[in-house]
Amino acid sequence: MTERLRETFARARSGGKTVFAPYITAGYPRRSDTVPLLLALEAAGSDVIELGMPFTDPLADGATIQHANQVALEQEVHLEDCLAMVAEARAEGLQAPVVLMGYYNPVLAMGEERCVQRAREAGADGFIIVDLPPEEAGNFLAACKANDMSFVPLVAPTTADERIPKIAAVADSFLYCVSVAGTTGSRAELPVELGDFVARVRKASSLPLGVGFGISTRKHVEQVGSVADAAIVGSAIIAAIDAGDADGCVQRVREFVEELCGG
Repeated sequence: MTERLRETFARARSGGKTVFAPYITAGYPRRSDTVPLLLALEAAGSDVIELGMPFTDPLADGATIQHANQVALEQEVHLEDCLAMVAEARAEGLQAPVVLMGYYNPVLAMGEERCVQRAREAGADGFIIVDLPPEEAGNFLAACKANDMSFVPLVAPTTADERIPKIAAVADSFLYCVSVAGTTGSRAELPVELGDFVARVRKASSLPLGVGFGISTRKHVEQVGSVADAAIVGSAIIAAIDAGDADGCVQRVREFVEELCGG
């Protein structure tokens, strides 16, 4: 819930720590792997976990996460399954905040209020809806507020200065800063303009800032930590899953995350 996210960021800030927030796609590589992966991410040192809701057209994602979405959908993993996975992970002891990340169509199909209520009941803490701009999110924002669920808006390097405060105004726990004008995917270097971009967003909000898209190494995490509050890693986590057979994916991901965040 919103307060659990706020407390996580406050605790990290007081301890001088960069929040580490990995992403996995629900149902990838197999349905049975999602809950063990969630628990392994927390055990490895993750502070906040993003769980991707599979969708047919993940327009902001690169080839790696697109593939993960396709495989999950082929196994008929849908929004209800994502929520059941969160509930199961909570029952098995998961404590870290979980933010559901994805696209608006599955939320609309379930019904905004019902989706938010079901997510709260399952133990999720909030949503990142990539293709739902704040100007169009009135009903969903109201449902999130009524259920103490966080809504995390995205800000891109191409976002105009005058629009950033409007986006920041709907945030309640943190803002997601997209590091590049492009899709998700690992990159050799982070943009040299990242610090300036984050500084522009900081002028509009005192909330914590997370940076995602392209972060894949310990060096990247440290670079992000020098200018922002959280490092968000997605494609590189999926790549670690893909680096061997499915039976070994949980251990590979745990070791990779320990390397990235110092577990």
